[in-house]
Amino acid sequence: QVQLVESGGGLVLAGASLRLSCAASGRTFSSLAMGWFRQAPGKEREFVAAVNGVGLNRVYADSVKGRFTISRDNTKNTAFLQVSSLKPEDTAVYFCAAAPRSMWAPPNQKSQYDYWGQGTQVTVSS
Repeated sequence: QVQLVESGGGLVLAGASLRLSCAASGRTFSSLAMGWFRQAPGKEREFVAAVNGVGLNRVYADSVKGRFTISRDNTKNTAFLQVSSLKPEDTAVYFCAAAPRSMWAPPNQKSQYDYWGQGTQVTVSS
């Protein structure tokens, strides 16, 4: 079992930045691909970004490219999502997820992730 705990969300003005964190436990962290998803009210949970176990390959949704950066610190068992130039449409609950798969390309589908955190709310006001 893998436990994931997100933190770092908040209420910010448009254009601001936040750093979301996801602390993992229960399994060798570098064996996990890590992903971030988000879910706005009334909408499906959507892919945001993912990084492979060694942190060398990252993928992003088109809607966040150039504004969001995913990273990980395998010495601290933590993944991060730096969210910048925030827009009101970025408002959502942000979830981190873990996939116990060793692959170069990190997965970008919800169904490929086995473990999920409880989410952290990001609200962007105009």
